[in-house]
Amino acid sequence: MKFSEMLDRDALYSDETAQFRFPMEAEAGDEITFRFRTLKDNAERVVLCSRTLQRNMEKSFSKGLFDYYETRLVIGNEPFEYNFLVIKGDESVYFDKLGVSMESLTNRNRRPFSVIPGFVTPDWAKGAVMYQILVDRFRNGAPENDVLTDEYSYIHQHVERVDDWYALPKDPDVRRFYGGDLPGVMEKLDYLKHLGVEAIYFNPLFVSPSNHKYDIQDYDHIDPHFTGFLEDGGSLLPPGCEDNRKAERYLRRVTSEQNLEYANAYFARLIQEIHKRGMKVIMDGVFNHCGASNRWMDRDGIYQSSGFPGGAYMDPDSPYRKYFIFDNNGAYSGNQSYTGWWGHETLPKLNYENSEQLRKEILRIARKWVSEPYNADGWRLDVAADVGLSDQFNHQFWRRFRDAVKEENPNAVIIAEHYGEPDDWLRGGEWDTIMNYDAFMEPVSFFLTGMEKHSDMQSAWLEGDGHIFFRILLDKMSRLPVQSLYTAMNELSNHDHSRFMTRTNRRVGRLRTAGSWAAGEGISYGIFRQGVVMQFTLPGAPTVYYGDETGVVGWTDPDSRRTYPWGREDWGLVSFHREMIRIHKKSSALKSGSFKPISADYGYIAYGRFDENSAACVTVNHWDAERYVEIPVWLLGVPEDCEFFRVMQTTNQGYNVGVKEYKAEDGLLKLTLPPQSATVFTAEKLKDIRVMAVPQEDRGFPEPEEEDY
Repeated sequence: MKFSEMLDRDALYSDETAQFRFPMEAEAGDEITFRFRTLKDNAERVVLCSRTLQRNMEKSFSKGLFDYYETRLVIGNEPFEYNFLVIKGDESVYFDKLGVSMESLTNRNRRPFSVIPGFVTPDWAKGAVMYQILVDRFRNGAPENDVLTDEYSYIHQHVERVDDWYALPKDPDVRRFYGGDLPGVMEKLDYLKHLGVEAIYFNPLFVSPSNHKYDIQDYDHIDPHFTGFLEDGGSLLPPGCEDNRKAERYLRRVTSEQNLEYANAYFARLIQEIHKRGMKVIMDGVFNHCGASNRWMDRDGIYQSSGFPGGAYMDPDSPYRKYFIFDNNGAYSGNQSYTGWWGHETLPKLNYENSEQLRKEILRIARKWVSEPYNADGWRLDVAADVGLSDQFNHQFWRRFRDAVKEENPNAVIIAEHYGEPDDWLRGGEWDTIMNYDAFMEPVSFFLTGMEKHSDMQSAWLEGDGHIFFRILLDKMSRLPVQSLYTAMNELSNHDHSRFMTRTNRRVGRLRTAGSWAAGEGISYGIFRQGVVMQFTLPGAPTVYYGDETGVVGWTDPDSRRTYPWGREDWGLVSFHREMIRIHKKSSALKSGSFKPISADYGYIAYGRFDENSAACVTVNHWDAERYVEIPVWLLGVPEDCEFFRVMQTTNQGYNVGVKEYKAEDGLLKLTLPPQSATVFTAEKLKDIRVMAVPQEDRGFPEPEEEDY
């Protein structure tokens, strides 16, 4: 390739990974090495800049087409924000998380790199392959523990057992139970292991009256309907009756201490089996609100009738009275004036500010499940930003939560459900990371389908625009510290949003407005496979929502909660997922390497992942025609004549894992991409041939006296 007399801005690069900053996750007092890359002999000076520091970097070594500059700095207790200044002649530019800029750190629109002393996320979670299970819809392994029709009442109607596993959800669906359980999960652990799963994220498992279980009534026990009963029997709820105190069989099933302890013991045994297979377990923590049936509120009176202390709903002197917000303190018994989350009477909001006892209870629960005998490996936190009544308390609570969890299990991960900018919670003292809606699900969905994640809106102008995709992606990624970005849960679908396969039909709709069958009409397997390729090659922890690997469709909640179609699987899609998981896990570049967009056009993107010894190049041709491309793979730090191997190519018709060699010419991969395709190229075991630089003289840039920042 030809070297430019001008500063080559495309060649400039650094990030927060261990390739360009080490240690990547530092403690106060550590000496950190900062590294920056330029085109060889193309810069006169590179400067590490903060708001209080400008330090010349020394050219440390050259490798291939590039020079690498380094400097070392001891950090203190406070976060250290920085960018780089690159100078050549009269030309000077800054470089930060958004790339090249003319703006310094003082510009609010820029996104500086940041070292957050003491902020460490579990290594096992970085790039981990996760699998989400909504238990009622995964597999029924023990029909004898199913919720029975008329077993109890929920939201003014009796619950229903769905006998046909393949029946489609209805709207409303919350009181319909298919019988999925933990024995069913136990039966399929080897399937998940063979698929390549490294961690299982369970939707809530605790005793709850709904099928989704986000209305928890007992945080201390796994729902016996998920495990089985040592004590059973009694009458069902009489027809037309809504008084669950008369639901004898239900009361025995969910309040019997024998049943509850058996459920917990079964869960402990399940986690042991999961750990034996080298997989982790993440539990769902719903701590913003509980259920109206929770023993603390006991709206149905089932716990009071079973001999437990009176709940706040009926008893003004209840020990749990301060756990909730009541607008009418004098209305008893049956005080219906409590505050529900988003007005839902089934989800009373917890009043943390008013009760230290409640705060201690939740922290005890947080510790309990990551400790012996359960040893869960982390928490996913439901609507985490909503906890408490103020931002100040919210941050205070999550700091205490983190301390409690990490004290019991330092290697546990804390993942928050969050919409919007997460910066304030990702500063080392609260969450580890987030469910990655903004920096994965949304931009990928818009680029490939033009659809918003609920299928509620189409923005056709966003579909296929590679330049806009990269601008959005980089902006959203820049808001996550590196240790959060690489552990972020990258999902194409989940229980709250439409299935990605359905979004490929580019149709606005919901179950109530469009009907069940429309969710599977006009879908595109080619676009779906493109999404999966991106899921396993972009930074983060790729998380498969159960059934996505076999092409399950569905509008947003409740239709996205269809059952896993055992016996009716699309084994071609399952095998495709297995291959993409294998490719992801095999490549250190794809799990933890740097990320760089390298080419974009309308209907086309190419990006790279790379570390010191390997590289991957990913292309997506979102056109319905072939496309000839010349991909500047030299930007990934590889030799100009580097040999890449195509390890995956998808099309509308299927996928190909036959390995095919491509050799770069002058740093370019030149090839023709099939219509509606995604292709993964890898280069492994790259030779690390470095030419060490001769130490440069100090060029007089001002140095501060104090080096601890």
